[in-house]
Amino acid sequence: MVSRGDERGRIHLEQPRTDRVISRIRFSAARRLRDRSTTSKAPFEISRRGLLLLSWLAPVVLLIVWELLAQAGWLSPQVLPAPSKVIRTAFKLVVSGSLLNDLGVSLLRAVAGFAIGGSIGFALGILVGFSRVAEAAIDRSIQMIRAIPFLALLPLVIVWLGVGEVEKIFLVALGVTFPIYINTTLGIRQVDPKLIELGRVQGLGTLELIRRIILPGALPSILTGVRYALATAWLALVVAETIGAQSGIGFLAMDAREFLRTDVIVLTIVIYALIGVAADAIACHLERRLLAWHPNYGGAR
Repeated sequence: MVSRGDERGRIHLEQPRTDRVISRIRFSAARRLRDRSTTSKAPFEISRRGLLLLSWLAPVVLLIVWELLAQAGWLSPQVLPAPSKVIRTAFKLVVSGSLLNDLGVSLLRAVAGFAIGGSIGFALGILVGFSRVAEAAIDRSIQMIRAIPFLALLPLVIVWLGVGEVEKIFLVALGVTFPIYINTTLGIRQVDPKLIELGRVQGLGTLELIRRIILPGALPSILTGVRYALATAWLALVVAETIGAQSGIGFLAMDAREFLRTDVIVLTIVIYALIGVAADAIACHLERRLLAWHPNYGGAR
């Protein structure tokens, strides 16, 4: 018959052995993943700079074809002006200062709305992700509001907030909240339960478990939500700046429409596209920095 003291001594001796087994499992899994990534390379591999140049190939070809068709007279300047004319118009607006002023106003509105909506969406996502009671209480209402189009809400928002800056920032924040909320909740729910169990076996407390396992595991989904939210922010801002605005890129486009300035209208569209590319590049940079430990983000890009 074995006494309790002997059992405790045996458990105490087996605990370091268990830690060594877990360490060996982690090491072997990491080595297999590294060997797999090195042995499954393509016959030829393009550098990161080459991939960057390749990503800009289609837009450059499109611009060249567009310019050639416009110079040949196949495209009417009143319908679609040549890229060279759009560039000259941009230069004139930059020299006059109006373009930079409108661009700065739109950026401030987008940043303010993104900060407010992103914070609300992240907080609600964490609350619903960790609590089934919170999900039952607020998720259905959030999904109902998410299903309402911006244009349907716009008249009511104007009645509530007027046509000033608050209305525009509110619409941006509203559009940003939902992608971050959904992806934060989804990321928390998709964390591998085995990792959580492993953390509990290692003696991690609740806060340490959240900080070291759950939030890092949910981070890829959260950053995906950030990328969607960046695109939605500009979509909401375009809608907001078309009604009662006195400045901003959307106001510049609406003002050009009144005078049939298609070159200015195309310029605003190009600006929105370039801002979207820049915002997505920032989001990708955040993914590479914050997910350096992840094999699909840190080493693959």
